[in-house]
Amino acid sequence: MDLDLRGVALGFAGAALVLAALVWFVGVGDLAAAASALDRSYLVGIAALAVCWLTAWGQSLRTVLSALDIPVSRSRAVALYASAAFANNVTPFGQAGGEPFSALLISRSTDSEYESGLAAIASVDALNFVPSIALALVGLLYYAVSFTLHGRLVNVIALVVGLAVVIPASGYFLWRSRAGLIPRIASVLGTVLGAVGRVIPRVTPPDEEALKKRLNAFVKNIERVGEDRTTLFLALGFSALGWMCMMSALWVTLHALGYGVAPWVVMIAVPVGGIAGVTPLPGGLGGVEFALVLLLVPITGVSTAAATTAALVYRGATYWLPTAVGGLSVAWLQGVEDRSVER
Repeated sequence: MDLDLRGVALGFAGAALVLAALVWFVGVGDLAAAASALDRSYLVGIAALAVCWLTAWGQSLRTVLSALDIPVSRSRAVALYASAAFANNVTPFGQAGGEPFSALLISRSTDSEYESGLAAIASVDALNFVPSIALALVGLLYYAVSFTLHGRLVNVIALVVGLAVVIPASGYFLWRSRAGLIPRIASVLGTVLGAVGRVIPRVTPPDEEALKKRLNAFVKNIERVGEDRTTLFLALGFSALGWMCMMSALWVTLHALGYGVAPWVVMIAVPVGGIAGVTPLPGGLGGVEFALVLLLVPITGVSTAAATTAALVYRGATYWLPTAVGGLSVAWLQGVEDRSVER
C-alpha cells in the first residue's frame, strides 16, 4: 500500500509556504508574545479531547462496518480510523485524496472486498457532514439573533446555508440517478485507465465491464448502510460526539490563552474552518489555520496573534497528533497483515 510520496512532499512544501506566510503576516514577535500566555497545563487535556474525537469516529466506522457484516473490535476500529485520518492528512484535498488508500487498508485489514471498505469510509465521511453543518447553523443562528453580523460572517452564513442545501440536494440527485450514472462513470474510468495502462508498463487496468461490477458492488454496500436506520442513528451519534470533542479542544485552547468564549464560537469556527480541508494541501494544512484565524478574530475580538496561536495549538492536537497516531496505526495494521500472510 503506497502513497504518492512525490505528491505528499509537494503538498507539505506548499503547506509550509502557507504557514510561513501566516506567521510572517502576524509577526514572529507578536506570535511569541501570544504563545507565552499559553497555560501549558491544559495541553494534556487538549490532546485527550483529540484522542476522544478519534475514538468516537472510530466507533462510527465500526458501526458502519458492522452493517456490512464486517466485524471489527473497538480498538481495531480506532486504529483503522486513525489510519484513514493519516491518509487524509498527508494527501491533498482531504478525504477525497485519502479515501482510496483508506479503503484499501480497511479491506486488507478486515479481509473484505475493496468496494466494501470504500463504501464504509465514504459513508462515515458523508455522515460526518450532517452534525457539522447542523452545529454550525445553530451557532450562526445564535450569533445572528444575539449580535450584529459582520460582513465576513454574512458570507459565512451564506456559505453554510448553501452547503446545507446544495450538498444534500446534489447527493439526492446523484443517488436517484445512480443506475444511469454507473455505465457512464465506468466508461470514463475505462478510457482514463486504458490511457494510463498504455503509458505505464506492466499495468493492466480493469476493463469497462469489470469497472461496472465494482461500481455496482460499491453502490449496493452504500444501500445496505442507508437502509439500516439503527446504524445511521448510532453512527450519527458517534459523529456528533466527535465533533463536540473537537470543538471542546478549541474552546479549551482559547481558555488556556486566557480567553473565555461562549460555546457557539467554536460551533461556528470548527466546522467552517474544516471546510478549508478540501484545499489542495495535505489535510488542509495551512488553509485550515488561516480560516480559523479569519473566523476567530471577528467573532471573539481576540488579537490576530492570539487567534493564530490558538489555531496552531488546536491543529497540533487535531492534525499533527492524529497524523502521528495514524502513521503508527498503519505500520501496526500492516505488520499484523504481514504476519497473518506468513502463517
